[in-house]
Amino acid sequence: MKTYGYIRVSSTDQNEDRQRLAMRARKIPPDNIFTDKQSGKDFQRPQYRRMVKKLRPGDLLYILSIDRLGRNYREIQEQWRVLTKERGVDVCVIDMPLLDTRTAKDLMGTFIADLVLQILSFVAENERANIKKRQEQGIAAAKARGVRFGRPEKPVPGDFPEIVRKWERQELDIGGVLKLCGMSDATFYRRLKEFREENLVP
Repeated sequence: MKTYGYIRVSSTDQNEDRQRLAMRARKIPPDNIFTDKQSGKDFQRPQYRRMVKKLRPGDLLYILSIDRLGRNYREIQEQWRVLTKERGVDVCVIDMPLLDTRTAKDLMGTFIADLVLQILSFVAENERANIKKRQEQGIAAAKARGVRFGRPEKPVPGDFPEIVRKWERQELDIGGVLKLCGMSDATFYRRLKEFREENLVP
């Protein structure tokens, strides 16, 4: 029997120390600890998939909490089935002792573990939905305050009106205009429209 640990953080900025310390306390060999730094919305994660291929019947997998496994209700349920039924491994959720398949072998224990898993995986997905909603609300509020997102607008050159006049008199082709302005054609036409609307370009 081998012991494994799985760690997931949702971004490269998120600290994984707590999860790693929990794995170290259970004396899991460093080579058997797999870490993904990406969202938990699905299970298309390279290290998780690599770990699952290594698991053999009787092995033990530790995760710190159910949301480290994932945040999608149905996929958490499916992966739990894959791990415990297809792969035949035991799973221990460190922060939730009821989710330890080593101590839930009888009918009642299995029923309780399944019930707890359903509740926690639902909570994990619901929290993901709430986070997304809060992000959308925050972005909407910031836009309402005039905050701009994305790359800064390309500044319009000071001689933009003269460049436009030369282009309109066919003294410059569009390629020359774009080179002088340092813009893509889409940006040029958008800024041209803005200038004309503001009566800055005749």
